[in-house]
Order: sequence, then structure tokens, then C-alpha cells
Amino acid sequence: MGRAYTGHLLNSGAQLARHYGVRPRVAAVRTGTAEYLLPDDGRPPPPRASWRPPLPLLETLRLTGGAVLAQAVPSTPHTREQAAEEAIAALRAGVHVVTAAKGHLLSHWRELAEAARTGGALIRISGATGGALPAGELARVGVRGLGCRSVRACPNGTATFVLDRLAAGGSLSEAVAEAQHLGIAEADPVADLSGSDAATKTRLLAALLWGWDVSAVRTCLEGVDEHTAHAARAAAATGRRLRAVATAKADRPHRVRVRLEETEPGDPLYTLAGPEKAVVYHCPEAGDITVSGGRSSPLGAALAMVKDTLDVTAPAYTGFGFGPYSA
Repeated sequence: MGRAYTGHLLNSGAQLARHYGVRPRVAAVRTGTAEYLLPDDGRPPPPRASWRPPLPLLETLRLTGGAVLAQAVPSTPHTREQAAEEAIAALRAGVHVVTAAKGHLLSHWRELAEAARTGGALIRISGATGGALPAGELARVGVRGLGCRSVRACPNGTATFVLDRLAAGGSLSEAVAEAQHLGIAEADPVADLSGSDAATKTRLLAALLWGWDVSAVRTCLEGVDEHTAHAARAAAATGRRLRAVATAKADRPHRVRVRLEETEPGDPLYTLAGPEKAVVYHCPEAGDITVSGGRSSPLGAALAMVKDTLDVTAPAYTGFGFGPYSA
């Protein structure tokens, strides 16, 4: 994901400048053990063997003049703490944070928010809430003022893909292997199949909607396992489709549930194909609002990070808010 994000900014800078009035420049690339400061000529980073040990983050930001810290790191206990420390430091220094990592959002939500207020900086988390699916924008601003009272979602493409393969007669191992081969599933699919990933994304959406403290949210999970195949085929035999559905409700604060649910034709979650995702925002007076689709891939998540980077860096415009654009 990090390589896809960096590559897109390096290769599409002129197009982004023409369309949106800002040309993000990749100033440095960092891992846990090395970093490389890029020159201004747009060349990609060399092989990692030639990188140097990383400086303290604030020193790297000072040397490069970085305005955005983009985080695309796995959510392990070690990387979670490092991601949290670096994001908090950047925000306090007035540097915006764009992240696709979920771990530190779950454990340090309040601290991140307070650091952003202190530094007058922004946090954007599209890559963590659904990749290319703009579910986070809808939760943050799209349904603001519309009285959203609940969320019902299939935010994990792997679970949807596997359930459909089970319904068609495949085995769990075959379905997972195919999903991994296609780049849909992680090498370790436990979070996808257990419902943990769906619950995490829904926790984040609920926090954006209703101001919940993510770390205080309790979850109840029903996962996909070997015994699910019978239920998936039984649902298909009656014209239904089994889906791993995550729900959160404003009147049941700090609770998220993921369960296997038989969906019927006409349900937006029923119509999902392959690894597609969907979120339904229930607004009693305005009506249900659904967002669906979005590529489940490292590139999809990387493009969500590009979108967030443009959001925090593009200049403000008057009128309808459109910047320079040329087809």
C-alpha cells in the first residue's frame, strides 16, 4: 500500500496539480528501520539497502518541510505504538496525518484528537474505514445534519467474497486461497473471517458519526468458519445471500455487532458482488443512504490515502469549491 501511494504521487503529480490545484511531493519514505529523503526531481526511491537509519520523525519533518504524515503500516502491537507516537508528535507540530493503519486509531483515539487540536492539524482515515469506498467521508460530513441513527455495513470484501464462494459449493480453504491469489484477502485472513476487521471499520465510522470514543466500544462477533458453508448454501437455495453484517446504533452507544445475516433481493447488501463493500446509513427522516463498491486491494487503499492527502492540502476555493480542472 505504501509503495502504491508513493508511486501514484510520483507518477501523477502533474495530473493532480492540473485537476486539484495542488501537487503533493513525496519528501521522504520511512520504515521502522530506515528512511530515504527524496530529491526534488521526482525520481523514485532507490533499493532499500541504500537507505539510512531513520532520524527522529520531527527532525525528518524539519529537514523536508513535510506538511503531511502518511501512514501505511501493518497493525501489529509494535507498529501500533510507533504509529501512535509519530502521529501524535506530527499533529502537535501542526503536521496533518493521513492514515490507513487501524491499530493506533483504536487504542489512541482520544490522544490523537487532542494532539490535533493542540497543533491545529487534521486527521483523515479513509484508508482505514473502507479503502476506496468513501464511507468515512459520508460518516464525517456527508450525512451531517441528516439525523443518522444507525449503520448497517458489509465493510470487509474478503468476507463477502468467501461467503459467495461457499454458497456456490466451494470449501472455506479454497475460497480463502482464491481471495489471497486475487489480492483480496490478507496473508493472515483471521481478522477478515472473524468479523474483527468489519467491527473495527464500523467502530471508526460510528466514532465519526456520533463522537464515540473508539477505545470504549465493545464488540460482539460471529465469524465465518467451516460450519458456515451449510448456512450459505441453505440461504442460496431460498434466493437469499448470506452476509457478514456489522451494525451500530446511536441509541446503543459504544456497541458494535457483527453477525451472519440472510439478505434478500432489494437489500443493498444482497447485491454486493465479489469483494465489493457497502455501508447503509439509516436516516429516519432523510431516508437510507447507501455507498457501495470500492476496490479491495492495496491500490484502492492507497488511492483513498491520496484522496485524503488532497483533502488536507488542496487550497480553499470560493463558489462551488472547484479548483483548476482540465479534462
